[in-house]
Amino acid sequence: MTEETPGFDEQQPQAQPQQPDVPSGAASDDAEPQAAPEQDKGAAPAGDAADTAGLTAQLDQARAALSERTADLQRLQAEYQNYRRRVERDRATVKEIAVANLLTELLPVLDDIGRAREHGELVGGFKSVAESLETVAAKMGLQQFGKEGEPFDPTVHEALMHSYAPDVTETTCVAILQPGYRIGERTIRPARVAVAEPQPGAQTVKPAEESAKDEADGQGKGKGKDKDNGGPEEG
Repeated sequence: MTEETPGFDEQQPQAQPQQPDVPSGAASDDAEPQAAPEQDKGAAPAGDAADTAGLTAQLDQARAALSERTADLQRLQAEYQNYRRRVERDRATVKEIAVANLLTELLPVLDDIGRAREHGELVGGFKSVAESLETVAAKMGLQQFGKEGEPFDPTVHEALMHSYAPDVTETTCVAILQPGYRIGERTIRPARVAVAEPQPGAQTVKPAEESAKDEADGQGKGKGKDKDNGGPEEG
């Protein structure tokens, strides 16, 4: 028999499982969740600042858009006001032109009425019709002008006759051949008149006459003064 080696059958010691090496000074697993809130605290203000910047930009854009829309609305309102004023002015002008055209066609009739009145032929029913027509024309704004003795104005008078007169100092209307008519400030027909001007040389003769008259008056006053002072008596 073979001799057994003493101790050969003894069981060899089993190897123990190795524990994982933990670095010295390393924090435990419980320390990792504590680092996350610190990171969140640092990230939260950055996110709020970004959101605030975005909202501010949107607000600025909204304000700019509002300013543009307000300016557009104001411009449109101003244009509408100008358009309404222009329409009202044009409407008034068209009305005035229409009335002036109508009354211009009635001027010959009014001239006939005036001549009939001057000759005493405006009587009976014709007188009532004539007065009614003149009243309606006056209500529509028709005004008659032109009087004898007023200074000649070429903007409202039309001189058909010319003469000289010693009793005028400027060009004067001495006769109204046809009266003029106006509507407001618009003249639709000038007054047709006869004018008279001062006589040439009348201004030079008049001072000589006045000087002679003044000299005669002075001599008369001198004689009267001598008589009052007891001058020498005749005979």
